[in-house]
Amino acid sequence: MQSTDQRGFLNPLMSRISSMQLQHSHSSCKKSSQAEPDPSMIRIIRRSHDYLLRRRITGTACSPPFYHKCNARRAIKTNQDLLPTTPLTTLFKNDFWGTPLTHSGSHKSYRPLCVLTFRLNHWLGGFDPWGYHFTNVLLHSLVSATFTKLAALVFLKNPVPTLVAGLLFAAHPIHTEAVAGIVGRADVGACLFFLFCIMLYIKYCDYRNTEQCSRRWIYLYAALACAACSMLTKEHGVTVLGVCVIYELFVCHKIALKELINVPFKKQYQSLREGLLHLSGAGIALLGLRFHLMGSKPPDFAPADNPAADSDSIVTRTLTFFYLPAFNFWLMLCPRWLSFDWSMEAIPLLTSILDARNIFTIAFYGGIFTFLYWLVKSYNRRCIYNSAFCLSASNGGNYHSNHASSHSAAYANGNAAGQWCPCSNITQKFSFSLSSNHNHHNKSRKTGQNHSANNHSSHTNGYRILNGNGHCHAANGISGHQDYGFASHAASTRLAFTGPADIVTLALALLILPFIPATNLFFYVGFVVAERVLYIPSMGFCLLVALGVDHLYRRQETSFRKRLVLATVSLLLVVMSVRTVIRNKDWLNEENLYRSGIPVNPPKAYGNLANILSGRGEKEEAEWAYKKALSYRSNMADVRYNLGILLQEQGRYEEALYSYKLAIQFRPRLAMAHLNMGLVLGIMGRKEEAAEVYRHCAELDSAGLKDPKMHESTRISALFNLGRLYADEGKYEEAVQVYHEAVKKMPEHYQPQSLYNMMGEAYFKMGSFVDAEHWYREALRVKPDHIPAHLTYAKLLSKWERLEEAEQWFLKAKFIAPNDSSVYQHYGQFLSECDRHNEAADVYVRAAELASDEYEIVFNAANTLRSWERVDVVRRLFLEQPKHGLWAFDPVIWLSTPFGEYPFSPENHP
Repeated sequence: MQSTDQRGFLNPLMSRISSMQLQHSHSSCKKSSQAEPDPSMIRIIRRSHDYLLRRRITGTACSPPFYHKCNARRAIKTNQDLLPTTPLTTLFKNDFWGTPLTHSGSHKSYRPLCVLTFRLNHWLGGFDPWGYHFTNVLLHSLVSATFTKLAALVFLKNPVPTLVAGLLFAAHPIHTEAVAGIVGRADVGACLFFLFCIMLYIKYCDYRNTEQCSRRWIYLYAALACAACSMLTKEHGVTVLGVCVIYELFVCHKIALKELINVPFKKQYQSLREGLLHLSGAGIALLGLRFHLMGSKPPDFAPADNPAADSDSIVTRTLTFFYLPAFNFWLMLCPRWLSFDWSMEAIPLLTSILDARNIFTIAFYGGIFTFLYWLVKSYNRRCIYNSAFCLSASNGGNYHSNHASSHSAAYANGNAAGQWCPCSNITQKFSFSLSSNHNHHNKSRKTGQNHSANNHSSHTNGYRILNGNGHCHAANGISGHQDYGFASHAASTRLAFTGPADIVTLALALLILPFIPATNLFFYVGFVVAERVLYIPSMGFCLLVALGVDHLYRRQETSFRKRLVLATVSLLLVVMSVRTVIRNKDWLNEENLYRSGIPVNPPKAYGNLANILSGRGEKEEAEWAYKKALSYRSNMADVRYNLGILLQEQGRYEEALYSYKLAIQFRPRLAMAHLNMGLVLGIMGRKEEAAEVYRHCAELDSAGLKDPKMHESTRISALFNLGRLYADEGKYEEAVQVYHEAVKKMPEHYQPQSLYNMMGEAYFKMGSFVDAEHWYREALRVKPDHIPAHLTYAKLLSKWERLEEAEQWFLKAKFIAPNDSSVYQHYGQFLSECDRHNEAADVYVRAAELASDEYEIVFNAANTLRSWERVDVVRRLFLEQPKHGLWAFDPVIWLSTPFGEYPFSPENHP
């Protein structure tokens, strides 16, 4: 009979668990071959899944309602691929930021499935950030639940490690950037397909050697499809194929390293070769596609993005690149210092072998190699014991000839007639039962008794002999592993994970393989550290932590010590959760995020913080922040440019001009700095210099730039402003030539309505009304609600004496923009020219109410009202004016008031 000794408990986060020791006797095999799991354990696991899902969905409240940095703005707000007017096929031709992959400045980040989800968000809610963030939180909830399901398979539904792994993954602070940052969806989505691929491949292995083996193809090709989807969501998702290879070789088939050379040749590895060939073929195809899309060379990055890659010293590059994986592991182990950006000098380069950080590097890789050495020993020892058991079985084991099992060990294609042992080259039809301890084996033979054919697995106290694939495996006690007391199942999944070595193998595969693309091993990447890149590798980290906790828990002999272990783990999970909540508050708005990054990356944090302060009108604080950022790193062209804008807005044109020149010095092809420098020169009256700057800006090359679309738009804006400069000087023919050049060079994404409108204005001033009407119509065609085109076209029609049409366009503009003062101003002028002064006065009054501080509008209103002797209205408007606008009324009221009765002055204004 089967006896079960259950004892143990769980703290408030984890319900009571049981530690079971199963001993099978020969008579127990008469029962169902598939041992039924403890119902209480099943309920615990299901409750844990529900809890994890609820926990992450309620985390929506922490979702920050803003677009983070320029990355999210480029990926969302300025990405034309999200717009419904852009064909869906374009998504598969452009990179993540909307730049064509063929462009030399493309980032080469090919993630069309992620962009497709952004497009769906835009279709549902436009640019409202809430929908994008909610989708990220929902995806993380699904990933957390799916990972917990995988952990349940790995730990054979042992609740303690399953819940520790699932809760730690769900609450780990390192995931905050991936979930809270919109562009982190690529990592979360890739992880979801990553998990689907692994679980489907495990199912494929389960069905491969059963009577329903034909179903295996469904799971196999579904797994390969998920691998492709993971790669198309983010590039490193393709590494899931490598994880499946590791699972197939060392977990499912438990191949010894010395036996790997025989895998392509021996018949007994036919089913193994089937899986490996499909995985290899899919990997070659997907990597070939990826390299084809990347082009002949990898993308170029700025030196500040990855300073080590730009170093001339091989010692510096080697030491730094070896240190960075250790630093990433430390972030998962102790996520105390987190930052939105780790570029520049956030992590100083290791320039000498005497750097103290090398000690941490040595310790990290020493730990990794210790794990690998222990695994190699475990594989070899397991293979030796497997061979001994198979020989023992062939010499005197309990032989059975029942072949009705649903888990028959015959090959899936029916070529093999019986079970085989991969370690001993002995093929036998056998199934035996052992009723002994780890030191001796008592063979038992009883006539009239047969093992169930549905379970080609025999168990002893610590032994697990035969799995559902028909492979002979040593049990935990034999291979030097502790007996986990897992419930016995006939399914291959249950028998694949027979001890810590199998779990460590899968965990290390999850930890290492997805991180390899970020190590600069094969090509340089455009970042130093990216927290969101750790989203997938953290699954392996969580499995290792859970395995360690379970090992520590099982070593305790008293109930009190077990409670102490679980209390400590609970405290760890609470600390991690609190850190995640605090980090989410950093992501609640941009100011919090940038202030939190000051200790890690001061120049980048102060530069971005200054932009926020400037946008809020806190000019002095913004200027201080810009200069503080430049005190750390003086060659930041973006910060120089933004400081120039701030100074330009304050009328400090000489200082702004100097700032723009420095920005251009550090980045010669910064088109926006050239454009603004031309604007400042124009304001200062230095027209010839401005024209030269505009012309130079229009000729800047965009090859190799990160944002070629913005660069191309700026070049057209330079021609636009050059044309305006000529038009202001009365050089309308030159202006028209420049405008035509701009139209010819204009990229598809450029919004041309203002250019067309200015073209029409130039033709209008030249007296070419037909050409002017054509370009006004073109402006209204591309943007029907473009108010300047409505007003200028209406003025053209009025000049052309098509008064009824002109008034209709004024009324359309008034309908589209009922609160635009310029509409009422121009409409009032039209009414005055038509001698409809009374109507014009009412329109002017409305314009003055909407723009009380604009001199021209207020003066026109007051002057029109005076001509109709409506001094009472003029006085009412006067009383409503701010002090700085009172002088505009003085001459009007003076002319309208009898001598000695002028009662108003700025001093007695209320």
